[in-house]
Amino acid sequence: MPTFTDPLGKTIVLSQPPRRIISLVPSQTELLFTLGLEQQVAGITKFCVRPSSWSHTKTRIGGTKDVHPERIHPLRPDLILANKEENDRAQVEELARHYPVWVSEIKDLEDALGMIRFVGNLTARKEQAETLATEIAHRFSELERPLPAVPIGTSPSPDAPAPVGTPPAPLTAYFIWRNPWMVAGGDTFINDMLRRCGLANAFQHLDRYPSIDTASLAGSNIQCVLLSSEPYPFREKHIREIRSLLPDAAIRLVDGELFSWYGSRLLEAPAYFRQLIDNPGS
Repeated sequence: MPTFTDPLGKTIVLSQPPRRIISLVPSQTELLFTLGLEQQVAGITKFCVRPSSWSHTKTRIGGTKDVHPERIHPLRPDLILANKEENDRAQVEELARHYPVWVSEIKDLEDALGMIRFVGNLTARKEQAETLATEIAHRFSELERPLPAVPIGTSPSPDAPAPVGTPPAPLTAYFIWRNPWMVAGGDTFINDMLRRCGLANAFQHLDRYPSIDTASLAGSNIQCVLLSSEPYPFREKHIREIRSLLPDAAIRLVDGELFSWYGSRLLEAPAYFRQLIDNPGS
């Protein structure tokens, strides 16, 4: 019988293409829709908002970090899709005692494309997934050349020389939360998306999503601030808060899905990033 090993080294066995899939990851839920698996998807989380029609037709099994097993068991899933970052480890391990669970780990575009192809293999949608991944890769290739990757644990220098004929990369903070203020660190998918926009993450040297003392921002060299639409719903009033600390920085609200969703939503990301590059903000 076919066996499949996820990025965490866990192996599952599928005797046939899955017919009752549960997705615990919003961006991967949308991917299942794009791959034409509406009939096979049985359950999703309350945060799986795309496609919107599924909110009325699929069983909601809780949140990404608080799934309800009593809602999952009656669905008798033969495949559960989870993610290392977005889901609770203990809950995923408990589900894996009963059902095949495949866990993704996504830190950059290459990981995302690999996940898309692998989900295609898992669900007997190999050809569709390959077409999708190839088109996403092509659209990203048409962006301006991304910044070189900076090793995690080091901070990009705003004084580093830029390639001849190109402006220096703006030192950028990408905020995801308020009270406490939190930003995207260097080992995140968002960090790779920033790099592909030609933006240097000011918090590349920190892991995950660290809390930031905003008072320390006042004396920083940050030139660009991006306030994400999710998970915290930043608004215009928050631009004013940040501007009081960084009066000379370009600050703008951005679509968080296009920076952090790593499924088929990536089709739309390059065009959005191009707009961002051409219109850096207020």
